[in-house]
Amino acid sequence: MRRLNLDQIQTLVAVADLGTLAAAAQALHLSPPAVSLHIQELEARLDTPLLVRGKRQARLTAAGELLAEGGRRLLADSEALLRQVRKRAEGFGASVRLGASAGVSPLLLPQLLQWLAEHAPGVELRLEVVSSAQAMLRVAAGQLDLALVGLPQPVPPGLDMLPWRNDPMLLFAPPRWTLPEHITPDWLNAQPWIGFAAGTQMHRLLSQWFAQAGLLPQPRMEMSFPEGIRALAAAGHGPTVLPREEPMDAISRTLQQRELSPALTRPLGLACRSAWRDDPAMLAVVRGLMRFAQAQETAAA
Repeated sequence: MRRLNLDQIQTLVAVADLGTLAAAAQALHLSPPAVSLHIQELEARLDTPLLVRGKRQARLTAAGELLAEGGRRLLADSEALLRQVRKRAEGFGASVRLGASAGVSPLLLPQLLQWLAEHAPGVELRLEVVSSAQAMLRVAAGQLDLALVGLPQPVPPGLDMLPWRNDPMLLFAPPRWTLPEHITPDWLNAQPWIGFAAGTQMHRLLSQWFAQAGLLPQPRMEMSFPEGIRALAAAGHGPTVLPREEPMDAISRTLQQRELSPALTRPLGLACRSAWRDDPAMLAVVRGLMRFAQAQETAAA
């Protein structure tokens, strides 16, 4: 049996609601013969009468009532599907999966969501906190659409890497510590400082900074979570090196800040599935992220 024709179903529902073929024809902007043909084709396809035609009104048979009842649901589902497709084509009603490391300021997300609400309403952003290496794997596997990652990263086929921003790295120290004007690798390595765990992008970045001075980093303790490191520094357990991010969180504002010598920056990139340029929802999120990258660089200047 061939599939049901939704135009014919709509005609049957109109006859059921309006009571006559003529009224259904007027409501659907069809000719009366076209309405009759729709009903006849449905009856032939189902091999059963659907209407009892009277002189003034048409009455549905039991089979017609059943088909009209189910047809209303089919028509409603069809309209809902069409609305979703239209919204999806316009970038609305779509979900974008964004990966970001814990080192990217959590204060960025509320601002990005607010920007999307104003400029791309209906785009739903889903954030996953993952390491840069894990994020790259998940984007390549199609499990994430976009990811903010520490650079450099190998970029597999099918992905684009957009430069996002460069965060200046600063020393953050407890309020009562006596600090030099500029922080060198020699000075920091002589302190009970708090570092990042091995395997993180930040650990590699700081190791390269120490290596320029011919030193191996010797932190007092190591952690993977920037929030925990900030909390330990604020509690007086030692200084740490973190990226300066805008907006700055409340704990960071309580800590002393010093520039590093030589200067050090954390480069970040935005990994994207190559289809991002043709996807309105992903394009909206990329534009929003680029806007906040510019705001960060302006604040740091």
